[in-house]
Amino acid sequence: MCGIVGAIAERNITAILLEGLKRLEYRGYDSAGVAVYTNGQKLERLRRPGKVSELELALAEESLAGRLGIAHTRWATHGAPSERNAHPHFSGDLAVVHNGIIENHEALREQLKALGYVFTSDTDTEVIAHLLDHKLKDLPDLTVALKATVKELHGAYGLAVISAQQPDRLVAARSGSPLVIGLGMGENFLASDQLALRQVTDRFMYLEEGDIAEIRRDSVQIWDLSGQVVERESVQYRDGAEAADKGKFRHFMLKEIHEQPAVVQRTLEGRISQNQVLVQAFGPQAAELFAKVRNVQIVACGTSYHAGMVARYWLEELAGIPCQVEVASEFRYRKVVVQADTLFVTISQSGETADTLAALRNAKELGYLASLAICNVGISSLVRESDLTLLTQAGREIGVASTKAFTTQLVGLLLLTLSLGQVQGTLAKDVEATLVEELRRLPTRLGEALAMDSTVEKVAELFAEKNHTLFLGRGAQFPVAMEGALKLKEISYIHAEAYPAGELKHGPLALVDNDMPVVTVAPNNELLEKLKSNLQEVRARGGELIVFADEQAGMTNGEGTHVVQMPHIHDILSPILYTIPLQLLSYYVAVLKGTDVDQPRNLAKSVTVE
Repeated sequence: MCGIVGAIAERNITAILLEGLKRLEYRGYDSAGVAVYTNGQKLERLRRPGKVSELELALAEESLAGRLGIAHTRWATHGAPSERNAHPHFSGDLAVVHNGIIENHEALREQLKALGYVFTSDTDTEVIAHLLDHKLKDLPDLTVALKATVKELHGAYGLAVISAQQPDRLVAARSGSPLVIGLGMGENFLASDQLALRQVTDRFMYLEEGDIAEIRRDSVQIWDLSGQVVERESVQYRDGAEAADKGKFRHFMLKEIHEQPAVVQRTLEGRISQNQVLVQAFGPQAAELFAKVRNVQIVACGTSYHAGMVARYWLEELAGIPCQVEVASEFRYRKVVVQADTLFVTISQSGETADTLAALRNAKELGYLASLAICNVGISSLVRESDLTLLTQAGREIGVASTKAFTTQLVGLLLLTLSLGQVQGTLAKDVEATLVEELRRLPTRLGEALAMDSTVEKVAELFAEKNHTLFLGRGAQFPVAMEGALKLKEISYIHAEAYPAGELKHGPLALVDNDMPVVTVAPNNELLEKLKSNLQEVRARGGELIVFADEQAGMTNGEGTHVVQMPHIHDILSPILYTIPLQLLSYYVAVLKGTDVDQPRNLAKSVTVE
């Protein structure tokens, strides 16, 4: 996962490239670099290890000015974060930036070495630069040479290339990694994400899988996978620029946690009537299709996978439909037996998660009934390639640790459950009307949970000196416990594991002592008494207990037990509500530990890297 920016204009573009990198830094911050065809008609670059701010300091001392350039912020895959491994990479008169992984880079490297090319980095990207340089010897046009080059690349890539010999253009290729062209007046731009270019344009053109683009100052030409010239629709960006602004909040993550009542409200708009879900929200043919569904296969990664695990409980309990949930990176590589009339559901915030996309593409060959994407980005590959879509309307999520994407995905999955049950007539009497009413109240309930901000901040102090934590949950709260553990790992770097509460005695209990706090979610449901017994086992071994419990559950503070009273909510919706304090907990622990909340070590927004 990396961020790419490119520009060709009549004005100096260096400041535009730098600002673009700052806006893309959520995609990687191991190193940053820029290559510019300068006003002195030379291709020059500047690279620095570390964050974009390091590159900015270097540019202040050694200015690069020109009208054509590319820039990159890196999330390291091949080769440690260092200046020699930072992009752009050079070969002859070429500069290349790349997002993704070239899987056959070792074989290509050996071929190119045999041709006399000398490698100066450990990256997979450098092979692209040398291979393109080699192709140019027989195919002198840069665009034609790039078309020939990509045919030899296996893997995922978003590419941008400039050449000192052909400074009239910027060329780009997309395979598995998103790229967007920003359209200006007498100038054009390229980026991994339109956010990078919002300061210079609000008109964009999205490259599709396999596209090659030639971007000139006053024109854009695109070829598709088959080599045909194609027109891609230009769209005007409508989302507010405030999405990229932290506002009054210290971190994007905290802002996005606090946005959840509003974005859940937005996810519900136009999708529920007085007492039922509007099935057509999934598409005009949804009702007809849902009537045929006998099984659901959910595929996702990370936080989205946890959302899918919650949905399995709902689909089977409420709609009576069997459901399987699998991590996309496993699903795509195993031999799958497809049950008849199975709906294939993918979940992704970005809609560009490589493994989830690959799983969808494989699924199309396997005979599923239809595909449905629950996604936050309307112009994403996942949305374009699925039969049905439900957009989560969460707005832009910049924090690396996903928060509002998760709660809106859960809302979308509950709408799916109720829609399937409604169409098939499998919902118990009055269940749909009750849950629709509860969904209407959900934003208010989430607001009440957020009002506990200071309580959770206090609880976070218990973790300040800890390095290990267990999370426990039962039923649909088990995936919530997993999500809580994931958040703590991601931004606090505390080793955290989640278990179904009943599995405690099957191994994890051996680890419990006063240096390992145990966090559990305890809504007031039929599993509560069993959970209380599990917690006694923890207390008996000196473990510190933090319990998020329904205010009606009758749980009280005691020695080593810290109870956080949660607003009462319908059992079905409790996974959504109980997520909130766990998000806040991981945030405040991270702040106490002094970690970089929005840019955690070794992580970036996971779009293209397995």
